[in-house]
Amino acid sequence: MNYICIAVDDEPLALEKIASFIERMPTLKLEATFDRPVEALAYLSSHKVDMLFLDIQMEKMTGLDLLAALPDRPQVVLTTAYSEYALKGYEFEVTDYLLKPYSFERFAQAVNKATKRIQEKISVVETTPDFIFVKSDYRLVKVMLSDILYIEGMRDYRCIHTSTGKILTDQTFGSFEEQLPTSQFARIHKSYMVSLSKIESIEKHRVKIGKELLPVSESYREPFYKKIG
Repeated sequence: MNYICIAVDDEPLALEKIASFIERMPTLKLEATFDRPVEALAYLSSHKVDMLFLDIQMEKMTGLDLLAALPDRPQVVLTTAYSEYALKGYEFEVTDYLLKPYSFERFAQAVNKATKRIQEKISVVETTPDFIFVKSDYRLVKVMLSDILYIEGMRDYRCIHTSTGKILTDQTFGSFEEQLPTSQFARIHKSYMVSLSKIESIEKHRVKIGKELLPVSESYREPFYKKIG
């Protein structure tokens, strides 16, 4: 099986190095390279990839800005010369963090980790349950997928609005995106994720669920509207 990947870096030599390393990996197929993050973002809005090799410090738009704008992230391997971004990168639940200059052996290790995660995700999708467990205070609370209306970001917490009440958790949106089936849930804003089946109407880039009107931000509009057809 070949895993589709793209690379984003504003340094030509860095892109050449990634491309040469990818060529040495029999399971990878390099679909495209970009030296401008905004072009990569446009590409990802209409193309599905398995792995994204991404520099952080770039002009006009950083790699972290790109990640924040992606509703459905592939496996992400950050490549950077700046170690101080490591913690911020892992807030986006990236697969690995390669500090330049990195060796082929270290690159291969990151690819293997990404491959393993992809296989685990496929396995999870094939046996998707109709519920999830979320950590709330010191408990694990069982939440039926059919009960979820939407999830709201509230500073350091996420609030799961359900048909029976609200549940507060410190679980990240990235974690929810991994747990919840993409066929049933969609991110519409940096602060909102919704159950598609609970949407009553959409008007002026706002989604109506129950009595609430939730905004669909510009960065999430195209993938969201494509998902709902």
